[in-house]
Amino acid sequence: MPPPRTREKALRRRLAELRGPEVPAKALDARALAALAANPGCRRRAILDGAGVNKAVLADALGSPSVFGQSQFAFVRGNAFEAKVKADGGTELLRLAHEKLDRAAEPPADARVPDLTAQGPQGRTARTELALREAGEAPGTWTLLDHPMLALEVAGSPAFLEPDAVVVHPDGSWTVVEIKSFPMLDGAADPAKVGAAARQAAVYVLALERVAARLDPAPRVRHRILLVCPKDFSNLPTASAVDVRKQRAVTARQLDRLTRIEEIADTLPEGTCFSPELPAEQLTQAVEAVPATYAPECLSACELAFHCRDRSRAEDAVTRLGRPVRAELGGLTTVGDVLAAARGEAGDPDDPAVAALRRAAALRAEALEAAALLEVAPCP
Repeated sequence: MPPPRTREKALRRRLAELRGPEVPAKALDARALAALAANPGCRRRAILDGAGVNKAVLADALGSPSVFGQSQFAFVRGNAFEAKVKADGGTELLRLAHEKLDRAAEPPADARVPDLTAQGPQGRTARTELALREAGEAPGTWTLLDHPMLALEVAGSPAFLEPDAVVVHPDGSWTVVEIKSFPMLDGAADPAKVGAAARQAAVYVLALERVAARLDPAPRVRHRILLVCPKDFSNLPTASAVDVRKQRAVTARQLDRLTRIEEIADTLPEGTCFSPELPAEQLTQAVEAVPATYAPECLSACELAFHCRDRSRAEDAVTRLGRPVRAELGGLTTVGDVLAAARGEAGDPDDPAVAALRRAAALRAEALEAAALLEVAPCP
């Protein structure tokens, strides 16, 4: 077996071939990792994300443009709000961290904000780890890491992640900070948006835990993150502590289930390439060479969702009805199979799914018959 460094170089070369010549790689961020963890059975998304393929550009080339993503206005507004929160050395951000997470500690009067600039993602990752180590060697002080760089291995391939901030408390523990531009009205924000932020922060918590495990003694990574948002309809920051233990456990389990990227790459035909410069027919053939696991939830998380939905409809697959329905249907994989089983034309009668479908069909027929009799019955 080749040494690990040789295997890693071979994998990088293979992924570059899949991405296409001279096509820059799109970095795998925490939002993409959270979406990938939510659908670990999708080999298509795993290989495309692992190869750094820009799925939005790919969707356009396939003729199924994506509407997924943040608008330019929201992006600019978010950057402006983040700059306001971190102004003056992060004074307001640290005040919120003290108020919401660590009231027993001394107020953050003289906080440290180390310089994290370095060459390339590997250099920034090493600089972040050094800054975290140095913060642990200075107990009793607050430290703010602005846009640190963390690394997390996903399906055998490293992913570099950049949280908005990480706070080191006076007791040496670490907290992930998520800064979002959606409002917090009367102390509460949109639950769906808070849930998405929690799933994203859980990825950062996992990456921080990998760093902590390499230090002696290992610092505590807090499972309550600081979510900072605009207060009501103003541009003033407010915050809440969000427990991400559940999201962290689910994400860790799902990421562990991901098939290693090199295993997926080895199953692809020689010469497979996902470059958007290819003819549409050739590009479609390359994408279809990797199996996808489509579900309606993909529409809010993946740029290729419309393409996969069209394919799922063309194949009459039950996955387009949602994961709960798919789980209940067992070995019945198409809508045609389901209808045939319900009518008694196919399927094993001893199969619980088939038996349930036939029972449901019989009850429906009885209900329709009773309704018909009521309609034709004369009025008393």
